[in-house]
Amino acid sequence: MEAQERVTVLVVDDHFLVRMGLSSTLGAEPDLEVVAEAANGPQAVQLFDVHRPDVTLIDLRLPGMTGVETIARIRALDPSARILAFSTYDAEEEIYRALQAGARAYVPKGVQRDELLEAIRAVHAGRSYLPANVASRLAARIPCSDLSPREFDVLKLLVKGWRNRQIAKALGITEVTVKLHVSRILMKLGVADRTEAATTALQRGIVQIEP
Repeated sequence: MEAQERVTVLVVDDHFLVRMGLSSTLGAEPDLEVVAEAANGPQAVQLFDVHRPDVTLIDLRLPGMTGVETIARIRALDPSARILAFSTYDAEEEIYRALQAGARAYVPKGVQRDELLEAIRAVHAGRSYLPANVASRLAARIPCSDLSPREFDVLKLLVKGWRNRQIAKALGITEVTVKLHVSRILMKLGVADRTEAATTALQRGIVQIEP
């Protein structure tokens, strides 16, 4: 009898114990095989290019190159790459950006073993997978909350507590332009001031605090 062909998986997480746990869990399944582990984004892109796994399981909170950026880089290498994102933080903006970058599915890190396996197999089969509560929150997401690339740049510096003059100097634009971007950010996020914008950006996963 011919042996069953295994689904190859690349595991990407910056914590060794998490990678070890995931590899152990997946390796115990007769139809799954972990072919490589990566601790950061650049390593994930390199290992993906070498192994071309059937499914890439990637943490969204990676140091340096974020999970979303890593997903985009992998998809640039192979538009058909099948990627499952996961994170400790259940922030809808971060999940939304991961899906926009090319992830086919998302599960929280606290997911039960059976659901994780179901998600991996669904992604390999070409299907999407989202927990019901995440799907409902994304469905209710306000489209106008999308920020332009420049507004996102301004928001990242605003979260750091930078003033308009500092932001203008860092981005090579005028203070008047910064004020205009800040006004649009407040409107799109539906908040009243800079402090609330920063808090909302962190809570929703729009901006991450770099480790």
